[in-house]
This record gives sequence, structure tokens and C-alpha cells, in this order.
Amino acid sequence: MDKNALTGVKVFVLGILVNTLMTSALSETEGLELGFTRRPLVLCNETRLLQEMEVCGDVFTRQMTHVDAQHWCNLTHFLSEYHLFSSCTEKNSERIGCFWPNPLVEGFIIRVHRRFFANCTVERVVWADPSDDLLAALILVPILLTLAMIALVVWCSKRSDILA
Repeated sequence: MDKNALTGVKVFVLGILVNTLMTSALSETEGLELGFTRRPLVLCNETRLLQEMEVCGDVFTRQMTHVDAQHWCNLTHFLSEYHLFSSCTEKNSERIGCFWPNPLVEGFIIRVHRRFFANCTVERVVWADPSDDLLAALILVPILLTLAMIALVVWCSKRSDILA
């Protein structure tokens, strides 16, 4: 075997080794003592997930008892409590091995929303036409400004000999 062919084989073997390392999900902290081992796949334990979501919901319910019910539709009154609730659901989902959000967590969050925020309807904004005076001003001001700018440009171009 000539030298170039041997170098090509080395590069090929090195490429396979690097590819194997990258796809085997090894990190810097894992050793190579036992060869190429994969980390076990953690499956989502839905029963435990629902139990943990109930704990998050109970904490949120206790915190919301300190907020006056008439302020439940104003997020500024319970923003920190809601943030803690959302973080609780996310961290517990990931700790258990479930992705977040998932259909179970979303369903639980929707139930919490229905319990606390069912009466928080968004008032629809009714758009009305502006008054005739305002409409006339909104139309005439840009037209007059455009005419003024045109007149200024024409005046300056005729007086270019004096201004230069």
C-alpha cells in the first residue's frame, strides 16, 4: 500500500470514530472505560407528571387566595404567583423526563385557567370613524406639508445663484 492510500484509510477511520462519538451522545464528563455506551432513554411517567402538576396547582391555589378575587383578571396583581406556577410545571415536567409543554400539562393548565380566569372576558373594542373635523385635519395636514416642501424646493432652486 502506498503512502497516500494509507493516509486516506487513516482519515476514513478517524472520520468513522468521530461520527460514532458524536452520535453516541457522549459528553466530556463521561468516560470511555466501557466503550461506547448510550445513556438510557428516560420515558415520561404520566401518572407522576399529573401528581406533580397537582402539587404545582395546589401551591398556585394557596397563593391566589391572597389575591382579591376581583383582581384575578389583572395579571399585574398575581404575576409572580403565575410565574412560579409556570416554572413549577416546566421544571417538574423536565425532571420527570417529560417534554414541556405536553398535552397533559396543557390540559392541566387549561383547567387552572378555567377555575380562576373563567370570568375574565376580553372586552371587544368597537372601532368608530373619526369625527369629520379630525378626518379633515388628518387629510389636509400632509397635503399642505407636501405643497410647502414643493414650494421650498422650487424657491431654493431658483435662488441657487445667491445661495451658492
